[in-house]
Amino acid sequence: MYRTNKLKRDADLEGFCWSAASPYPPFRLPSPIESIRSDLVPQTMQKVSSLSELGFADDVHRALFRPIHQAAPPSPTSRRTKISVIGAGNVGMAIAQTILTQDLTDELALVDAKPDKLRGEMLDLQHAAAFLPRTRILASTDYAVTADSDLCIITAGARQIPGETRIDLLQRNLTLFKEIVPPLARHSPSALLLVVSNPVDVLTYIAWKLSGFPPNRVIGSGTNLDSSRFRFLLADHLEVNAQDVQAYMVGEHGDSSVALWSSISVGGVPVLGQLASDDNKAAVVMEQGVLERIRKAVVDSAYEVIRLKGYTSWAIGYSVASLARSLLRDQHRIHPISLLAAGFYGIPSDRKVFLSLPAQLGRSGVLTVANVHLTDEEAARLRHSAATLWELQQKLDV
Repeated sequence: MYRTNKLKRDADLEGFCWSAASPYPPFRLPSPIESIRSDLVPQTMQKVSSLSELGFADDVHRALFRPIHQAAPPSPTSRRTKISVIGAGNVGMAIAQTILTQDLTDELALVDAKPDKLRGEMLDLQHAAAFLPRTRILASTDYAVTADSDLCIITAGARQIPGETRIDLLQRNLTLFKEIVPPLARHSPSALLLVVSNPVDVLTYIAWKLSGFPPNRVIGSGTNLDSSRFRFLLADHLEVNAQDVQAYMVGEHGDSSVALWSSISVGGVPVLGQLASDDNKAAVVMEQGVLERIRKAVVDSAYEVIRLKGYTSWAIGYSVASLARSLLRDQHRIHPISLLAAGFYGIPSDRKVFLSLPAQLGRSGVLTVANVHLTDEEAARLRHSAATLWELQQKLDV
């Protein structure tokens, strides 16, 4: 009887689950109950009200998340964690400093093409050893220093020259990535690759192609920082703590990123849903206008920081550190990051483009993609970005 009911529930939910072909293999989160032998636990200590025992866990998980295909299993767990940062510029060093202060690794390797600057940055960090968690810090222009890394973070990239076209900039970055990615993959074949360099979505695609890694192990920082800026501005407007605000920016990182209005909640209360109640209908139009101005402020915020101080560094440092924590500590947290988006939200399965979607991260990389509601307009903008990136990628010799 139980099996019959469960099969019926599975059939009922089938139409609600994502059914399009996706670029990742199925991933199932293990139930805590499955990891404990019931015969070794006293009867009085066993949970009897969990979703797993009631038979609902799989159904709920399938409704909330979309499976990942072509995924590789996590690399064998080691007692020591190693992170390599490629590029010792402002962004790379902000990431390195944040990783050290948050005690995210046992060993940190830095790689850069400028040996004197690189050694200076290494010594500067090593001299702070008395004030930091115990971490071994290495630096070299030779990629052998990155051997056996758990996570490789790429921040190196060519800057756009005035008057240079986007495709010319990408060609120069492609040449650079051909020097970076293959040796990283060779020295750390089980590593996760995290691309921070801009334009991050196309460069993450390039890193994936050059590495030969399965797509779940190659991600871009994407709109993780855009979403943090979005949450900060919403929190400031609503006079609440940013950690109590849930909101996502998705799609292509930069000017064409898409704000998911329906994802905005404060303390678990949907903002637009609350405004649309009978008592607040008059406020909806005004508030949506404010939200649109906030979205524009999110897009413009990086330009403002660059205009004022010349570059962005600290916010992206904290953003990448949050991704490193979720990945290496297998936290299963959801972040909007650049991933292989083919097969999701109407993007054709044969269009291998990387765009930001809310995804669950763990030791294997991308575990699942969250089932987030998109309006028709949001989905159309996402597909338009995918088409633009696809056309751009066809001009690259990867």
